[in-house]
Amino acid sequence: MTPTPPSPGRPKGSDSEQLLFGGPMRYDYGWARHEMAGADVTFLAVARQLPSLMRLAGRMAWQADRTSMTMLVGAEVLRGLAAAVALLATSRALAQLLTPGPVEDVLRAALPAIMVVGAVAGLSAVLSAASGRAAGKLEPAVFRVATGDFLRIVSRTELEAIEDPEFLSFVDSARWGAVSIQHLVGQATSVLTASLGLVSAGGVLSVLHPALLPMLLLISAPRGWGAVRTARRRYASTKSWLQHSRASTALADMLVRPWSAAELRVHASGPFILGHYEQMARAAEKEQARLADAKARTDLVSAALAGLATVGAFALLGWLVVDGSMALAVAGTAVVAIRTGSASIGGLVSQINGLYEEALFVRDLDDLHREGARRAIPIGGLPLPERPETIRVEDVTFTYDGRDTPALDKISLTIGRGEVIALVGENGSGKSTLAHLLSGVYQPHQGRIVWGDVDVAEADRDQLFSSVALLAQNFQRWAFTLRANLLLGRPEVPCSQEQLDAAADYADLQPVVEELPRGWDTLVAKGYEGGVGLSGGQWQRVALARTHLRLTTPAPDGRLPHLVIVDEPTSAMDAKAEVAAFEQIRDLTKLGVTVVLITHRLAATAKADRIYVLHHGRLVEQGTHDELMAQEPITQYREAYLLQARQYAISHVPQQAASETDPVVRF
Repeated sequence: MTPTPPSPGRPKGSDSEQLLFGGPMRYDYGWARHEMAGADVTFLAVARQLPSLMRLAGRMAWQADRTSMTMLVGAEVLRGLAAAVALLATSRALAQLLTPGPVEDVLRAALPAIMVVGAVAGLSAVLSAASGRAAGKLEPAVFRVATGDFLRIVSRTELEAIEDPEFLSFVDSARWGAVSIQHLVGQATSVLTASLGLVSAGGVLSVLHPALLPMLLLISAPRGWGAVRTARRRYASTKSWLQHSRASTALADMLVRPWSAAELRVHASGPFILGHYEQMARAAEKEQARLADAKARTDLVSAALAGLATVGAFALLGWLVVDGSMALAVAGTAVVAIRTGSASIGGLVSQINGLYEEALFVRDLDDLHREGARRAIPIGGLPLPERPETIRVEDVTFTYDGRDTPALDKISLTIGRGEVIALVGENGSGKSTLAHLLSGVYQPHQGRIVWGDVDVAEADRDQLFSSVALLAQNFQRWAFTLRANLLLGRPEVPCSQEQLDAAADYADLQPVVEELPRGWDTLVAKGYEGGVGLSGGQWQRVALARTHLRLTTPAPDGRLPHLVIVDEPTSAMDAKAEVAAFEQIRDLTKLGVTVVLITHRLAATAKADRIYVLHHGRLVEQGTHDELMAQEPITQYREAYLLQARQYAISHVPQQAASETDPVVRF
């Protein structure tokens, strides 16, 4: 995510953005892209898009709740017809009331039309209530469908996509789209209401005199122009400031979340972060002020032009009456129709403005559908062997986006069935990247990974995920109950209490369960009512129990995991628990699985069947512990192992210990 210089006339990035984030928080293609897009949007373009926007709202509403959709559209159409009937009845009533004659006769002649006007007004009120009720049910249903769709797309994309800032911009915009689509239904309903009212007024005016309808259109044109101009300006601003808003929210979270509370207080970091939050908030405030000023200028111009058109319409009406081309009663009806049409125009312009703004973000949701489909985890593929004799990594290279040097460079190694394989190396050597590739969440950019004789790139990825258990260093600490935290090891199948107890016994988690106020049903998340916190070591026991539950519970297709990837599993455990945990991890092979162990604690690698040493993304050593310790001259692995042994004052350190002047290699 590269900071971009602000465009001329736009707010510059604040000093806080420069210090905290390296520059203005804008997406690379932010202002330029949307300014160009906005320049192509005209009133006529919006008018052409309006039918497609209405169809989009209708399609989503039909998918969410067909009954409410039918009731809503039916009520609005009937309201439009009622408005036309009311105008015609008003015209007839005025004609009778303005006819010379005795008052009683005039009123008697006008009474039927007046009663029609009253009945239609009552019917319109009933229809309005029915429409409001249907919309109230329909909008949250549409939001549910759209949000579920959005989350389903994002959760099924490749991990590389989730880590890609460009794709995240689609996600951010689509998140607005999921909210906007709910509003879109309401806006579309209002547009339909105002449109039908305008059609009714226009139809009556065209019947009264053909010259009145063009004047009504002239009144609407300036307001439509202003609405489109304001909408596209707000859209471009919102898109460009998405990341700024996300960063401000992150700063606010840092001030209120438990995970940062201790350091905020001890290091007095609160005022520092709060000060920068306020500075960024002021930058956003200036942007909102800029939008408000621009909107006021646009509204003033459009209102002036619409006012001139209104004056012209009434001048034409007066001329027609004076000229004798139009009866006074008809002129009175025309006045009512123009006022009704003007009110409908005001509502229509306002609602089209909202509809267009919301639809722009809904269109981003459609963009996410296309981009998500392009970057989705494939469905289906070749069957993956459940218990392959070997897993081969063949000449694999992988480079992270934005990096020039590969994280893994032409790595080749073999993992035998039922073995414990250790991956060691300094931080940044590529161990965790290789683990992600083995688990299937990354795909090699070059080379391949083969299970038995099946290339993973061509295999059924869901079968691969079912065949892997992942115990990562940054394993997920779900803000749920302890029970749910274990069930998420195999969430797609029901698990019994006996299975949970067995997993807890395996990970020595039962003492933790017994200490919790509600046992298995205790919420293990501070900050919530009834929630409690767990220590780092207790959380690692939870993760180990969750892994055991996954290894012993078949997936719906009957498949059990074959490969267990363990990344720094004991970093928060005390010495006694750490030794026990490593023994438990090695014992996992008794379940028929293969274990890939990533750790800096080299005492745990001594019993591994094979050790692979990585350095700057390359495989530099491999062999058993004894083979690597016997190599001459002293290798990286041997030197690091002896340094750790000397640190713990182990009495059986070999005489070939590294000298004090040897370079230190920290694994």
